[in-house]
This record gives sequence, structure tokens and C-alpha cells, in this order.
Amino acid sequence: MNVKEIIARRVAKELNDGDIVNLGIGLPTLVANYVPKNINVYFQSENGFINLGPKPNDDEIDLDLTNAGGQPVTILPGGAFFDSSISFSIIRGGHVDLTVLGSLEVDEKGNIANWIIPGKMVPGMGGAMDLLVGAKKVIVAMSHTNKGKPKILKECTLPLTAKGEVDMIFTEMGVIEVTKEGLKLVEINPMYTIEEVQNATDAALIIPENLKLMEV
Repeated sequence: MNVKEIIARRVAKELNDGDIVNLGIGLPTLVANYVPKNINVYFQSENGFINLGPKPNDDEIDLDLTNAGGQPVTILPGGAFFDSSISFSIIRGGHVDLTVLGSLEVDEKGNIANWIIPGKMVPGMGGAMDLLVGAKKVIVAMSHTNKGKPKILKECTLPLTAKGEVDMIFTEMGVIEVTKEGLKLVEINPMYTIEEVQNATDAALIIPENLKLMEV
């Protein structure tokens, strides 16, 4: 099982029946592949869909059906299509229960930087800023480090996308909650030790006595 699959599988366990969920581009889109069979989740895409289905087979691709990242998708019975203004009204109106986003950096205050690296070309900021302040719960799903360099920091160094909006961080090493006291490691991947997780993290981690093992 690769890093992305480990993370996506664990994030999927946070979904609740009836949730309206928005998945960011990249790793977060994989969460849709692991939704527990006993629940129904309504995936929303900011380019104007709700109730997205699984990735289509090659012979099922409809080029008019793509998510916000331009990837082919399907739409389930009961799904709906709408324009961008309605889509962002859903997000800004607080109707998204959960958003799962990737990130370049997250810090111990729940700040997040995930939209630009200065000097590099980007197509635009996308919907991340709206999702971060509009969704009821924000999960960051990302690799713990970038080529060995920590991505979970005491303070973000890149331009912020939002301040203090991240609720939880899921990586291949474990599950971290953002609290008023700091970052709390609530689950650890049994493949790693607490020391290894802390060494890969710039911010100090709070280690509870009832630290759980992460399901992988």
C-alpha cells in the first residue's frame, strides 16, 4: 500500500452518512474510492456538480463531466448540475460538512499554505480559500514531509491560504488534531515510532496517554 492510499483510506473513515463533502485536487480525490459501504456521501465539486460518482472506466468517459481538477468523473442518480455562483453559494453558505484538501505547509495554529509557491506559475487560487472558511470541518490530507523536509511547521513560511481553519491533519505517519494547546498526535501508524514522527515534524507534538494505532 502506497502513501497516498494509506492516507485516503484513513480519511474516508471520517465521513458520515449524509455528509456533503468537497475533495481538493490530487490526493484528496482518492478518498472517494474508499467510502464505507454502509454510508451515503454527497460529493460536491466547485465547478458545479453534486453527488459525484466513482472514476469512470476508459469507455465511460464523458468530457463534459470533469471535476474542478479537470479529471473525468461520473454523476450518481439524484445528482445535480449548477453554475459556479450556486456552487460557491453552497460553500460560502456553510452547507459543506467536510472538505479534504492537500497542502504545502500547515502549522501548529491551524494555518495553511496550499495555493502558491512564490516565483512559480499557478493557474489561480481555486476554491481553497472559500472552502477553508466555509466548510464546517477542514481536513488536510498530505504526505508528512517533502523530500524529507517537514511540512507540519511551527509557523508557515509560504503565503497563507487561511488562518486557523485546519481541524485535523492526516499523513502516512498518523492523525493529528489541531487544538488550542497545539498539535496533538491522536493516532500513529504502527510502522513508525513516536520519535520518528516527531523528528519528521517541525512543530512540537502533544502525545496523549491514550495514543491510538492508525488503521492502515
